[in-house]
Amino acid sequence: MRDVIPDLDQWQIENVPVALATVVQTWGSAPRREGAKMALTPDGRITGSVSGGCVEGAVFEAGVETLETGRPQLLHFGVADETAWDVGLACGGTIEVFVEPLDRAVYDFVRSLLAEERPAATATVIRGPAGLLGKKLVVQRSGRPFGEIAVGVDGVAAAAAHTALAVGRSQRLALDLPDRAAEPVELFIEVLLPSPTLIMVGGVHIAVALATLAKTLGYQTIVVDPRRAFGSEARFPHVDQLIQAWPDEAFRQVELNAATAVTMLTHDPKIDDPALKIVLPSQAFYVGALGSKKTHNRRRERLLAAGVAEEQVNRIHAPIGLEIGAQTPEEIALAIMAEITAARRKAEVA
Repeated sequence: MRDVIPDLDQWQIENVPVALATVVQTWGSAPRREGAKMALTPDGRITGSVSGGCVEGAVFEAGVETLETGRPQLLHFGVADETAWDVGLACGGTIEVFVEPLDRAVYDFVRSLLAEERPAATATVIRGPAGLLGKKLVVQRSGRPFGEIAVGVDGVAAAAAHTALAVGRSQRLALDLPDRAAEPVELFIEVLLPSPTLIMVGGVHIAVALATLAKTLGYQTIVVDPRRAFGSEARFPHVDQLIQAWPDEAFRQVELNAATAVTMLTHDPKIDDPALKIVLPSQAFYVGALGSKKTHNRRRERLLAAGVAEEQVNRIHAPIGLEIGAQTPEEIALAIMAEITAARRKAEVA
């Protein structure tokens, strides 16, 4: 959702009709995952993608039709279809895409939650009676749902959305509604989580490039460094939070959760080691440390001698980053973000 927000905001200002397409299920080698979005206007403007380019033309045509009729559509593309070659999925992927007119009230509500980095889940009817198709509600971890589908459906949908939110994974779900057995109802429950966070311990040159790249990839960025010359606002005007404090104090100001990555970049045991002792027992999905193999071996010895459990020490990615022959700060930042991305995606499917 986040990648289409700037254009959606502009189109709302212009008050133009908007169709929203969402990937609701994938099989095989489909290039985009569930929840990927593409929005379009009838005058030919497009933002986002649902397949990396394979089926966008067909989805655009369906979106224009949906805006003309007001009827949402569930589209299926795959190699078994006669249209597979036409839409570009002959490589083996199969996707289903739900196309609907943008519900502006729901969009505004979800937009506000994303701006405040508050987790939520939307439940949308993607198959069912015409009167229910496209109806949706939004749940948060507490409070009443926003929106409604229908009496007898809202409670079940809200419960399913809460379950998906607790697990942290979007899903497609067929509802067991005996009174609607003649026409099954299916939901797509999309989980919207806060942006991932990258904490950089050490305001070194690599961190300047790393923060820029991380922001491009949608991360909230935090730099921790007690050394004023390194952790200064002049060096890091582009980060979301700059903490000029030692690790013990700094990490009391941030949350370490399953969407957090932490990098140790100072080469200074007085800063890196205390930070590692705090971070390693946490839920952070990635912990990396700059330095050679010899440097890391000495780091391991210090941490083990200090009582850090070996399985926790083994969590450290060191030397940090994928081996791509990086030399410049920008190339090292690329190697680090590539390794963080791999760790994040692996954690999501675990």
